[in-house]
Amino acid sequence: MNLNHSSGLLHRLFALLRSERRAMLAGVLVAVLGTLAGIALIAVSGHFITAMALAGASGAAINYYTPAALIRLLAIVRTLGRYLDRLITHDATLRLLARLRGWLFGKLAPLAPARLAALHSTALFSRLRADIDALEHIYLGVAIPLLSALAVMLGTLTVVLVYLPWLGAGLLVLFMASAWWLPAWTWRSGQAPGSESVACTDMLRELADDGLRGRAELVLFGAEAMHAERIAAITTKQQAARRKLDTLQAIGSAGVMLTAQCALIGALLLGLPALHAATLAAPDLVMLALLLPAAFESIAPLPDAWAQLGASLLCAQRVFALADTPPAIEEPISAPPPASSTDLAIRQLRLRYDDAPSWALDGLELDLPQGARLALVGPSGAGKSSLLAALLRFYPYQGSITLGGIPLEQWQGDDVRARIAVVEQQPYLFDASLRENLRLGCPDASDEMLHTAIAQACLHDYVASLPHGLDTWIGENGIRVSGGEARRIAIARALLLDAPILILDEPTEGLDAVTASTLYESLAALAQGRSLLLITHRLGKLSALVNEVAVMRDGSIAEGLSVAAYQARGATAAPAMPAALDRQALNVP
Repeated sequence: MNLNHSSGLLHRLFALLRSERRAMLAGVLVAVLGTLAGIALIAVSGHFITAMALAGASGAAINYYTPAALIRLLAIVRTLGRYLDRLITHDATLRLLARLRGWLFGKLAPLAPARLAALHSTALFSRLRADIDALEHIYLGVAIPLLSALAVMLGTLTVVLVYLPWLGAGLLVLFMASAWWLPAWTWRSGQAPGSESVACTDMLRELADDGLRGRAELVLFGAEAMHAERIAAITTKQQAARRKLDTLQAIGSAGVMLTAQCALIGALLLGLPALHAATLAAPDLVMLALLLPAAFESIAPLPDAWAQLGASLLCAQRVFALADTPPAIEEPISAPPPASSTDLAIRQLRLRYDDAPSWALDGLELDLPQGARLALVGPSGAGKSSLLAALLRFYPYQGSITLGGIPLEQWQGDDVRARIAVVEQQPYLFDASLRENLRLGCPDASDEMLHTAIAQACLHDYVASLPHGLDTWIGENGIRVSGGEARRIAIARALLLDAPILILDEPTEGLDAVTASTLYESLAALAQGRSLLLITHRLGKLSALVNEVAVMRDGSIAEGLSVAAYQARGATAAPAMPAALDRQALNVP
């Protein structure tokens, strides 16, 4: 990563944080003030103690009130500065991270799911959490130490030039070596191991996630040991990269200590002759001898900070690369004219995923007039889920889809999804209360509306049995509810949306016969006046919900039948088969 590219990333990052500049600047000023006060306290204390000792030995009078008051003031400023430094800078950092996460999530939302499908879930999580967290180093670990060191170097050079001008020239060279050359070297040398460390961390997250999610397959194929070996190999690479970074940091710190000792030796070599010639007082020499090592302590964090900067900039690059990804679906600039109906017409629809060689939908044609109730049946892989993705404007497609006579491309995605309520086969439930999960369908829904939807979805007995009712926490992805209960929660959520088109994907999967029968009747009543599209592998008793059946095969509609004709033929779609296990991904021969 070259210097121009790095400066561009930094400029863009700080431009995003324009609203937090005051807090960031306040943190820098407080940190600089606390650092300067601490160094001045050491120097003034050395000067005062030496002057007091010489005065005591010679019996001369000395004004100790002024330096004593100054020492107390510096001690107070140092303590207060360090406290405010931690308080303000860390508060500013948390604000920065929150703002960056909100900004990145806003960029990611239009990319889902088409542009994000190729990303591993842990990679996406790494961008939102780990990569954003790493950016705090740029402010806390680089910007603040760098500005503090610059202020200390400027102040120290000013003091040294007043007392020992010749020492100032040498000190400037030592400052350049410790504050510029060493950090620049550690930065250049740390880019490769830093990048490798970040890459290994990402791979370890993915392997850990794969191991947890696919443990059954690993056990089935006896690939647990192989998976563990891959984790161990990548861990070894990560540790090697970390050792390189640690070595660079150690060399940088040792280099700063060496330059500090050279500065001290130089002060003594030049100061002792000046002391002998009476051009420099003894307290002043002690002050300089204490000032210089203390000044270099503020420079000591720079090599470490710059060694880590490469990894932080790599994280920033990955965040910006993801944020700059263009969405697969472009939203129209203006809203379409009002639609007079909710007729849905599909003509020559074709859809293919990025990594798929064949078309998931190939020339599909389908009509769903307003108020119609249609069943779409077909085996797994026929394209039913792909049709749903196209209708909700999740994936780009070829062909024509019109809603109310208006091409779907002219509709805002949110407007389309407000008119089409979907109950997915595997609905997602958030780690929140039942009330909050239901209100995703209607944020302003009252408790009365919630209970009405609960009754319509045959959930009233379940909710009545909960210890906290609607406020019961259902866990991440609904871990505390059964599959059938999760399906009915999704149905209640879709009913709260009150959309004119209702799409049900296997609505009774996982329900017992009695509950399923009750739900049939409820859904049949709720479907009155709405367009209903029922997606299923087998129609079975769900035939009471629909009037027509469309049989889907190989991405297109093979035939359309009445429910009576479909049942008379004894036609059933092929049952869903489990997806084939990816042996190659598991490295199983």
